Parts: sequence; structure tokens; C-alpha cells
Amino acid sequence: MMRKVLFIALAFSILTLAIFSFRVGFSLGKEREDSFYKELDIFAEALAVIEKKYADVKPPHDLIYGAMEGLLSSLDSYSEFLTPEGYKELLVETEGKFGGLGIEITIKENLLTIVSPIEDTPAWIAGLKPGDIIVKIDGKTTRGITISEAVKKLRGEPGTKVALTVVHEKDKKIEDLTLTRAIIKIKDIKRAVLLDNNIGYIRFTEFRENTPKEVDKALDDLKKKGMRALIIDVRNNPGGLLDCAIEVTSRFLDTDKTIVSTKSRSEKEAIYKSLEAKEKYTTLPMIVLVNKGSASASEILASALRDNNRAILLGETTFGKGSVQTVIPLSDGSALRLTTSKYYTPKGISIHEKGIEPDIVVTKETTEESKEDVFEKIEKKEEFDYKKDYQINRAVDLMKGLLVLSVNKESK
Repeated sequence: MMRKVLFIALAFSILTLAIFSFRVGFSLGKEREDSFYKELDIFAEALAVIEKKYADVKPPHDLIYGAMEGLLSSLDSYSEFLTPEGYKELLVETEGKFGGLGIEITIKENLLTIVSPIEDTPAWIAGLKPGDIIVKIDGKTTRGITISEAVKKLRGEPGTKVALTVVHEKDKKIEDLTLTRAIIKIKDIKRAVLLDNNIGYIRFTEFRENTPKEVDKALDDLKKKGMRALIIDVRNNPGGLLDCAIEVTSRFLDTDKTIVSTKSRSEKEAIYKSLEAKEKYTTLPMIVLVNKGSASASEILASALRDNNRAILLGETTFGKGSVQTVIPLSDGSALRLTTSKYYTPKGISIHEKGIEPDIVVTKETTEESKEDVFEKIEKKEEFDYKKDYQINRAVDLMKGLLVLSVNKESK
């Protein structure tokens, strides 16, 4: 009896608090406010029925958390409710070092989908690709799974194994894989070197807090070595922090040039422009390499450089993640990861769920290496040989032509 009284009190408190929050914090219209009253009343009624008639006793905490998970997952593929444990996992991820497989995942059309594998990680060595669908983890279906639940299952102590059943996007074949977890150390910049004809090449893995500083260091080093042009590689880069992407992009644009804009329900359009920097590279010929694994912050950089006529995009259509998520902590240690706005290119185009079409389409035509070859290459720390990468080769050939044209223009 006491449990029933407590539960009804809880349901009433939730209803009262929710209504109070809507009245005080959100200033809903009268018609919409009445609608919320009605729906919240149904929610409280459902809780009371479950408590009275469900076959097993469930703690109120579990019921409320379950309702929150369903509420957030009904919004879109990127919004989710994070339990205190899930929120801690998210914080660990931002540190750039954790035990897992090395894949960025999302829920796309209700399927657990790989956005991108991180180079030199177990997922990358196993041959997982952007767009592949994980249908089972350790023999259990991923249907209905949330991102935080999937992350929890995929991560674990280094050296432990996890079994995956994957449907490859390219040929729709089903493959069973057993991967061994490892410490995933994310380097913002994977590589910064000079290629033929003093063409600079920088490979971005993700956009994190230290990325702008690392970019400045890499650019300064390449400049001292005689860099005449630059290829930026954001293939298989799942994104990262918006402000860091803006800082990096600002290095290649005149100050106050538009990089990206965002639109939300509660605020006016926010326009993010190129920032000042100690050194700018605004005349350097540039090409940006993209593919289906290029998402979010990578797409911001690519579209901003193209729309401002600063770079040519070469490769394949990008992933198409054009929404911004804000993590909002709650009082009990849980949090909401909520889609709060959508972003638009400098020309006002939304690329959400569409991706960015490159100026020059070049598919990856290199022969796929076996898992054994890839592993041996990592173990031996083999030198980077860009000539084995068809897309980089095409970019280099194109850049050589652009350099010839620029020299001819200067000589006239």
C-alpha cells in the first residue's frame, strides 16, 4: 500500500513539475499548453496502470528512465537520454583515449550504422567501412538499441573480445567478425608531410580541443619546408567539436568570411564567421579529400572552403550529418543529448541526410589490402606511401596542374 501511495505521489509530482516547467520556462501558447496538460495526464495515468497491473515489480526509477529513453529516441537519430553511466562514457570519449574498437556509430533509419572507422584501430584492421550496419553484438540483435547502449557493449577492457555480425553496405553481404578491444588513442592530426612538387598534405582524424594548435604547428613546419599548395584529407573523419572546426577553417579564410550558420527554434540564425589568427593561408591552392566517412565538423570545413572558393572537393559524397547536439546535464547525473539546431553552408544549403557532392568524383579504386597486410604494416610502422592511394594520387595530379596555371598567370 505504501509503495502504491509513493508511486502515485511520484507520478503526480512529475505531472505537476512538468506543467510548472512549461508555464514558467517555455511560455507555450494556450492551445499547445492545453495539449500538454492532456498528454501529461495520460502519461501519469499509464504509470499508475503499470504499477498496479504489470506482472513484475519495477522500480519507479527504471520506469522513468525507460520513458526518458523512449522520449528522446522518438525525436531523431542523434538525440538520446544518457544515464549517469552513459554520460560518464561520453566524457571519457572526449578525453581521446579509451578501450574499444575505434568506430564512430549512429542510428540511421533505426539501424546501428558505422559513420567511420578510426585508422589503425581494430575496426579499421577488420575492414569495417562507413555505412556498414552492425546487426548483432555478441549474438544479440541491435534492433531498438540506443547509441549509448551500443557504446557500452562495444567498449571494454583492452584485450577482451567482442563478436559482431555486420552487413556491408557495398555488397550487402553478412559477415561475422570477432574483434579484440584495444586502447584507442585518437590523434587529431594523423599525418602532415610534403608530397611531390612541395605539395603539403595534412590528414585530420577528428576535430578536438587541441586540433587548432596542432594545425598551426603542422602548417608552420610545412611552410618552412617550402610548401606551395595543400591537400587536406578528412576522409573517414566523423567530426568533433564545432568551435574547433571553425578555428581550423579560419586559418584558410579571410577574417569575417562566413563558415557556417545554425538555426534553432528558440534563437535567431547564428552565423559563424572566420576568426582572426596569427597566420593565415588564404592564397594557398587547396584541395579537400572527402568520402562517406566525412561527417559533421568535417563537412563544415569542406563546405566552407568550397563555398568561399578556397578549395576544390575531391572524392565521394559525404555522410550528411548537418545537425548540432547539445549535452544538457540533469540533476541526478544523467543528461540529455539533444538536437538543438541544424547547420547550413555559407550558401544557405542544408546537407543533413544528403551529404556534400564533391566537385570531382573519384572513387577509391585501390586494391583492398588484406587484414594481415594491414596489421603487418602497422606493426612494422611502415612509411606512408601516398602513391598506393588512388584518391591522393588524383589530388596530387590535379594540384600539379593548378600550380602550373598559377605560375603561368604570374608570369604574364
